[in-house]
Amino acid sequence: MTDILLYLLPSAALALLLWIGSGAHPVFFVFTAAGTLCHELAHFSVGLLTNAEPVGLSVLPRRIKAARGAGGKAHNWELGSVTFANLRWYNAAPSALAPLLVLALPFLVAWWRTRHGWTFEALDLALTLLLAPQFLSFWPSPVDWRLAARSWPWIPVLALAGLATLYGADLLRLVKA
Repeated sequence: MTDILLYLLPSAALALLLWIGSGAHPVFFVFTAAGTLCHELAHFSVGLLTNAEPVGLSVLPRRIKAARGAGGKAHNWELGSVTFANLRWYNAAPSALAPLLVLALPFLVAWWRTRHGWTFEALDLALTLLLAPQFLSFWPSPVDWRLAARSWPWIPVLALAGLATLYGADLLRLVKA
C-alpha cells in the first residue's frame, strides 16, 4: 500500500497545482480535460446501467450564470454536464454520485504499476499527467448532491439492509423461538 501511495504522490501534487492554476486562468481547464471526461462518463455510464436514460453529454467548458447580487458577471465555469430523461428516486443517487467511482482509477493504475516492484519509466510520467485530473474530478458537484437527494428513500432501505446483515442471525433466532 505504501508503494501505491508513493506512486500517486506526484499526481496528487500536480492536481493541487492544477487546482490553483485553474482558479487563476481558464487555460488550465485544458489540463483537467481527462478528469472532466471521466467524471461525465461516470455519470453517463451509471445512468445507462440504472435506466436514468442519459440524453446529453457535454465536456466543453462554459461560463455559468452568477448568483444574484454578483453584479451580473459570471465567475464560475461548468466543465461538463450530462442530462437525464428518466431520473427517479431509485436511480438519482447512483447516477449523480457516480464520479466517486473515478477515484478508483488512480489506485488501480498505481496497483498495476507497482504490483511487481516499481521502477520509474517514461510511461509513469505520462500516467502522472493523466491521473492528476482524476483527483480533481471524482468529487460530485453541488448539483450532483442535490440530484442524489432525490434518492432519499434509499437511506432507510440501506440502513435496514445493513442492520439485517449485522443482526440477521439474532433476528432469525428470535423469529424461530
